[in-house]
Amino acid sequence: MAAHQAGKISEAEFLYKLVLQTDKKQFDALHMLAVIEGQRGNFAAALSRIKEALRIRPKSADALINLGRIQGELGEDANAVATYQKALALNSQSPLAHSNLSILLRGEQRLEDALVHCDAAIAIARDYAEAWNNRGNVLFDLNRLSDALTSYDRALAIQPKLAESHVGRGNVLKLLARADEALDAYNRALAIKPDNAEAWLGRGNMLAEFKQYGDAVPAYDKALALTPDLAEAWVGRGTVFAVLKHYDEAYAAYDKAFRIQPELRELEGSRLHAKQCLCDWSFLEDDISYLLAAVRSGQPASSPFPLLAVPSSPADQLQCAKSYVANLPPFPPLWSGKSYAHDRIRVAYLSSDFREHALAYLTAGLFEEHDKSRFEVTAISYSPGQSESDVRRRIMGAFERFIDVGHQTDEQVAEIIRELEIDIAIDLNGITQFSRPNILSRRPAPVQVNYLGYASTMGADYIDYILADSTVIPADKFEFFSEKVIWLPDSFMVNDARRGIAERTPTRGDCALPENGFVFCCFNNSYKIAPEMFKIWMRLLKATANSVLWLSGHTPTIVANLRREAETSGISPDRIIFAPRIPSMDDHLARHRQADLFLDTLPYNAHATASDALWAGLPVLTCLGASFAGRVAASLDRAVGLPELVTNSLEEYEALALKFAQDPAQLAALKAKLASHRETYPLFDTKRFARNIEAAYTTIWQRHQRGDPPQSFAVETSPVHP
Repeated sequence: MAAHQAGKISEAEFLYKLVLQTDKKQFDALHMLAVIEGQRGNFAAALSRIKEALRIRPKSADALINLGRIQGELGEDANAVATYQKALALNSQSPLAHSNLSILLRGEQRLEDALVHCDAAIAIARDYAEAWNNRGNVLFDLNRLSDALTSYDRALAIQPKLAESHVGRGNVLKLLARADEALDAYNRALAIKPDNAEAWLGRGNMLAEFKQYGDAVPAYDKALALTPDLAEAWVGRGTVFAVLKHYDEAYAAYDKAFRIQPELRELEGSRLHAKQCLCDWSFLEDDISYLLAAVRSGQPASSPFPLLAVPSSPADQLQCAKSYVANLPPFPPLWSGKSYAHDRIRVAYLSSDFREHALAYLTAGLFEEHDKSRFEVTAISYSPGQSESDVRRRIMGAFERFIDVGHQTDEQVAEIIRELEIDIAIDLNGITQFSRPNILSRRPAPVQVNYLGYASTMGADYIDYILADSTVIPADKFEFFSEKVIWLPDSFMVNDARRGIAERTPTRGDCALPENGFVFCCFNNSYKIAPEMFKIWMRLLKATANSVLWLSGHTPTIVANLRREAETSGISPDRIIFAPRIPSMDDHLARHRQADLFLDTLPYNAHATASDALWAGLPVLTCLGASFAGRVAASLDRAVGLPELVTNSLEEYEALALKFAQDPAQLAALKAKLASHRETYPLFDTKRFARNIEAAYTTIWQRHQRGDPPQSFAVETSPVHP
């Protein structure tokens, strides 16, 4: 045993075996040989040895503790739990048994029981750093982040080079959006233990958070070189590639993670979304069924956004949002309940999209039209990168106060909102890419609103209202929104009457379109193209001579997949034309003039893309869907005075598309009607919209001032003052 303690493993093994030649039932020799086998990773041999030892001395608490360790390494967690409980029945004062049992109970999600055993270990041995670390892990899982951080700090005060506690601190700080500190914690762990895969994973996550994607991927790769089945690192790779729109690599990484750990939080939604971005429809129905079954059972299988592009119900979307929000860390409210009394209502818009983005083009006019005599309007911007553009400069000029908080923590941003005494905070992101829900989850403002960027409920009790209209959220769907619903008149979607369109219309030749023939068009993102819709489009091409389908430009994989699907439907792949991305929005809008009819998608409609088409004079044929995301184009068509473009079934949608394609006079009349309505109907009347949304803000602020709880209501059309 002296040799063993000195690390002379081979010498110790020789001596233990020498003892057993004299006494085959010498307990300590058998016990220590089991320990040696465990140290070498030979757990099956260790199990055999330890059981032999326990047959001689079945009430050895130390041997039972080592048996529990071996069983844990072999994945026999239930047996290991029972073994540690036996050991504690013999020796309740073993901190090691309590600590190890807590690890297993945490793995079984018996978190409160695990915490009891962490505390028991610490009560026996106050300077037991590993027990403090285990306690931090359990508290982290319980979302008690402040307590977890305290436990990790205590572990490091005892044992400063405990790499696992640095990793734990990093994990907590990441959730608290203290990004710089989190990265520092992971780097400290790696300085101590360069082969810690979880630290490399954490480093990769933080570099991705900082948008340093070129450095994040190698960090994930390092984690995977150390632990190839670390599913979270595969997810990290997938997320980086998804942001970069490298969907082939994103899907491959997500799929690898799914094969390792399919139940990983939000994984299946991310995997399915990447697959839909590729227009890869193999086994798609099975994937959708799997995801919806998981969501309906309450599993956090997806972030809410991917559900919008699958045939999910409003109830599914609410369930998914609630599961997502339940996994966010809880924070005490920053707003104390104090009643503000300002000369003007203080409104703050929060967004990552005050940049070259569809939301910026939609909202710029609204920000300019706000009545500054009645409203003090602030922008809270956390746009990725700081690339300047005309639309960003225009938005910056429209606000009285434009605050760039991209490098500040969620806590700091929430504190800014509170210090400014913002009355109404409007989240323009919802739960989408680059959103920061942990800002408003701290309740920095008395009234908080979900608007525009996310066409569904946020499922959060800290969001009071959602701005909508009677088309996108009918009254019979209110129950599927955690927010109270405000119906704006006309349409919920703001538009900018000052948007420019290039005077020059490119020729069909310029657009790679045939000079003659009908052009069906859809410039939606690829993930919105569902197989059922595509089959309808192919039937329309088959029934309409010399027609083509004009889609937004995509990656080579997407192009190949869609052309293959066309060929499978009996349509020449050459009849699908892909429009390349062009830098000028004015030029992009101008090329819409060469299309004849915009074909909308379901279950996720065109949103800003439909506004673009209508503004450019291109009729949008849509089908009314079941959820908010599938009813937006109908709202837009009705607000521009073209309700005849709203169908109630896919059969009606297909028949009407064919009718327009075969009746040039009717289509010409429709385009003329759209051209005249564009200037006279509400959809593109920004002044009118500004007064309507201000009426909504005034009502909810007055309700709050009276002490009334949030309540759904409809805004009456406001008069437009010169």
